[in-house]
Amino acid sequence: MTRTSGTQGGPVTLSKEGLPAWLDPVVHAAETVQPRQLSRFLPPENGAGRQSAVLILFGEGERGPELLLMERASSLRSHAGQPSFPGGALDPEDGDPHGDGPLRAALREAEEETGLDPSGVQLFGALPKLYIPVSQFVVTPVLGWWREPSPVGVVDPGETARVFTVPVADLTNPANRATTVHPSGHRGPAFLVESALVWGFTAGVIDRLLHFAGWEAPWDREKQVPLDWRS
Repeated sequence: MTRTSGTQGGPVTLSKEGLPAWLDPVVHAAETVQPRQLSRFLPPENGAGRQSAVLILFGEGERGPELLLMERASSLRSHAGQPSFPGGALDPEDGDPHGDGPLRAALREAEEETGLDPSGVQLFGALPKLYIPVSQFVVTPVLGWWREPSPVGVVDPGETARVFTVPVADLTNPANRATTVHPSGHRGPAFLVESALVWGFTAGVIDRLLHFAGWEAPWDREKQVPLDWRS
């Protein structure tokens, strides 16, 4: 079986071998979805933007399939306090941003931010590159299966406020879904889970994955939640 290596040398590969059957719809979605079906924000044609990657890690917990998320520290300049996937900008040692660089960066950042052991992660796909205008990041969402779960938690409080998992059942529950309206007027999907409001880029990717994997349940798109919902 092809396995992903850790971040210390060696190739980082993709493999669909041995994945649980419930991930089949996610694999199919990753292989067929088009960039415009994921977001209206796509990388600039002139090549501008900082290459980055996030790890969308699926595990299996007591309540079935789940996703690993983290909450960024409130002191950060970019996306402070927001729940997100582990991830960040590519470093030179990650390699080719148009090759396996994003795969290596996703694993490296997840290890640095959550303490995740990358040797227990099987990468099985990647979504098309997307763009975050506010930070000018060109993001490759990398898909992984947490084949051998390892302990996770806050590594650097200056970067991460907390690390947590969310059952997919909670993400698909219509009662936990809402729409946020940014001060700019932009509307986007949101999830009220694990005492957190997941919104922005992360919520948008989760929303599209649920949709194209066929896991989405009808929800009230007129239900709005303010970004300062806890204040």
